[in-house]
Amino acid sequence: MIGSRLLPLLVAAGHDVTGTTRSPERAGLIEKAGGSPVVVDVYDVDALTTAVVASRPGLVMHQLTDLPDDPTAIPERAAANARIRTEGTANLLAAARAAGATRVLAQSIAWTPPGRGDAVKWHEDAVLDAGGVVVRYGQLYGRGTYYETEAPAHPRIQVDDAARRTVPLLEAASGVVVLADPQG
Repeated sequence: MIGSRLLPLLVAAGHDVTGTTRSPERAGLIEKAGGSPVVVDVYDVDALTTAVVASRPGLVMHQLTDLPDDPTAIPERAAANARIRTEGTANLLAAARAAGATRVLAQSIAWTPPGRGDAVKWHEDAVLDAGGVVVRYGQLYGRGTYYETEAPAHPRIQVDDAARRTVPLLEAASGVVVLADPQG
């Protein structure tokens, strides 16, 4: 959700964006939004490293998730999302180091999901150990999210607002930033 909204904002701000996808069908969406698409699997560390090195990034932005389209399937897909937060993060950070990227920004969540806190903590610690920025998003709501018609409980953030508020974080110092609607 965030990546598809961030890409045109980053391009409009003058950034050259290489967007990765596992799906050849989605590559056209990246290109249409102004990015350079690369079809690669984050679990294929050699192909991922080759792709990241070829893009010569100054910053690597990690917006990877492995979530189902149907929110009721989240519990059964928890292991896949935990894997992308651990193994996927490790592979992406290794590729960023190989490419000489000087900055990393990675999405996380502003709440602890039942039984999955270890993967989130591992992911955040790895990004921080690399000198990166962890962006903890509240639950996303708005068009195309699990919460299209009503806002979820706090912490939450409207998805387009989350994307807009992420762009300035490209210049943030290493640490954790929470992006969520104010409560009250």
